[in-house]
Amino acid sequence: MIHKMVHNNFNVLDLEKSLKFYEEAFGLKVVRRVDNDDFTLCFIANEHGEHQIELTWLKDRTEPYNLGDNEIHLCFWTDDFEASYQHHKEMGVICFENPAMGIYFVEDPDGYWLEVTTT
Repeated sequence: MIHKMVHNNFNVLDLEKSLKFYEEAFGLKVVRRVDNDDFTLCFIANEHGEHQIELTWLKDRTEPYNLGDNEIHLCFWTDDFEASYQHHKEMGVICFENPAMGIYFVEDPDGYWLEVTTT
């Protein structure tokens, strides 16, 4: 029996703002979209991996999501840490740095933290 991870879900308040963020920050683009009267699902990915993020927009939602302590996160590996760091710094989205571990985190428009590392 095989189990393969295919996507993680993030619920978002402003789908277009989130799509723009993920494309600018990580080069992720919509690979599949499901539109419904009550919600829209956008599966985003790039050519460097199979894993996708499913952005779910519940159209009647008006309040930000409670992310608790935000201890759960998604991690992106980069082959050029300095260039990635500079890009995210220019975007103004770095929310936490740990130079001793060689990682930093960026925050998306809904408050989700995304780790960036070379290891």
